[in-house]
Amino acid sequence: MPGLDFPGRDRLIAALDEAVALGDDHAVTDALRHSLSQLIAGAEFALPDALLRPIADHYARRELYTSAEHGYSVIAMTWGPGQGTLIHDHSGMWCVEGVCHGRLEITQYELAEQAGDRYRFVPAGAIEAGTGSAGSLIPPHEYHTIRNPCAQDAAISLHVYQRAMVRCGVYTTAEAVAGDGWLAREERLLRTDPLPAA
Repeated sequence: MPGLDFPGRDRLIAALDEAVALGDDHAVTDALRHSLSQLIAGAEFALPDALLRPIADHYARRELYTSAEHGYSVIAMTWGPGQGTLIHDHSGMWCVEGVCHGRLEITQYELAEQAGDRYRFVPAGAIEAGTGSAGSLIPPHEYHTIRNPCAQDAAISLHVYQRAMVRCGVYTTAEAVAGDGWLAREERLLRTDPLPAA
């Protein structure tokens, strides 16, 4: 993590390396969820306060680390008050997400129907996750939204992706299907924001 040092950094990388080396997607994500929960809740782990600064017009995606050996990527996301996502996927990759500060509302969806390039989803459950919570998504169960429900404070989450996530599918109401419950998939390129100065 060049240019960004924080308490628990080396322990985080070691725990992620150990989990990802397990190979099986379910074993990897189980181990990552457990490790992230323990690390985030521990007194020896703390992301820099500078990451609490949101970006006004979008949630921030800041790359913290990419493993040259295992290929996984770690992104810190800062969610300003009320910021969130549309229904989206992870382009077939597993992901483990841990809440480092604040609270996040996460709603999972299941694909109910697909007709050509149109998709219909049904909610499969929603949780409000607090600091120290961690969850995982394994395709084909990867459709979800994330939102900071707080009107005053930012939230931070840590996302470990199977490999660098440079694009995802975002599901939006297209003109041709507006109002009938069908959504269209838009391939979206993802950018990362610069790490804030301390």
